[in-house]
Amino acid sequence: MTERLLHTAATRFEAARRVDSAPPGHRSGRLHGHGFIASVHAVLPAGVGGFAGAEVGALRDALIAAVEPLDYRHLNEILAQTGDAPLAAWIRARLAIPGVAAVGLQSTPDEGVELDGGGRARCWRRYRLQSAHRLPHVPPGHKCGRVHGHGFEVVLQANADGSGLAPGILDAAWQALHAELDHAYLNDIPGLENPTSEILCGWIWRRLKPALATLAWVTVFETGQSGASHDGERFRIWKDVTLDSATCLPAAPAGDRRRRVHGHTYTLRLSLEAPLDAVLGWTVDFGDVKERFNPVFEALDHRPLHELMGPGQADAGSLVRWIRIEAARRLPELVQVELYEEPGCGAMLCWGAALPALPL
Repeated sequence: MTERLLHTAATRFEAARRVDSAPPGHRSGRLHGHGFIASVHAVLPAGVGGFAGAEVGALRDALIAAVEPLDYRHLNEILAQTGDAPLAAWIRARLAIPGVAAVGLQSTPDEGVELDGGGRARCWRRYRLQSAHRLPHVPPGHKCGRVHGHGFEVVLQANADGSGLAPGILDAAWQALHAELDHAYLNDIPGLENPTSEILCGWIWRRLKPALATLAWVTVFETGQSGASHDGERFRIWKDVTLDSATCLPAAPAGDRRRRVHGHTYTLRLSLEAPLDAVLGWTVDFGDVKERFNPVFEALDHRPLHELMGPGQADAGSLVRWIRIEAARRLPELVQVELYEEPGCGAMLCWGAALPALPL
């Protein structure tokens, strides 16, 4: 499929609101406040920002300018509708930058919305499970064959209209499943005898979809750095790693601090797609992803990336292209590479069908 490079940026703003569309008695109908996180993904034309590597900064500056009228304001004095979806649409309409592919808004750590290129809304909600499991079909000696536990997180994403979902819709759908899965040994639950992240995603999907027709994706975070997603047809997994590396952008103008050697704790997210193994119940073992990718990781971590890549090639966009080439032979299941210099700010290279947007 056609390769697509998107640059990403995020910024915070603080604001108060009252959601007038909330059902009677719902707490969001009362005046309250949030530390919102706005985000944007864009396919930027060459030259945005004035030099190679300036794309992330230019995108973030445009996003900051778009949300500035909302910062430390009462949103009901600015917008007729103050739900997450209308607020994201308001921000999108004021983004003075070309090529916008998606705009996201996270109102709390556990809920938000993303608007795609056509303005269609996808609302999401995060839930937590404290559960135990074991994987009975792994090879002898594999640590996941032992009974162990996770603080699982489940993210449900559902399609919505321009006003978003009514508050409580996803919560109500999830409530019965939470009672069944939380503080439980998953292997004892019918259908979860081999509870990999992928099989748990599929189980949740089948339980929720009949009563929640708008359900779009189910995502299970097995740890804070790995998990799986399912949309009723495809299974995707991802693995996050961090890189503590140096860089510089010599094309930046004199006096620009990005021209100096500096560094980031990068977050690198690798997304993979493959059919479920009929016996093991997973697409690719998370441990295998880490092991197979390790030579690429070693080339990047605690290194001066501008020396590895060459002058002018250590920006986020160039790096994700380099990582795809270097990882292709080791991870043929790879379909997307994301690299963030700071939370939400970086580049994403994808060459498959669209993946669900996941909070970092």
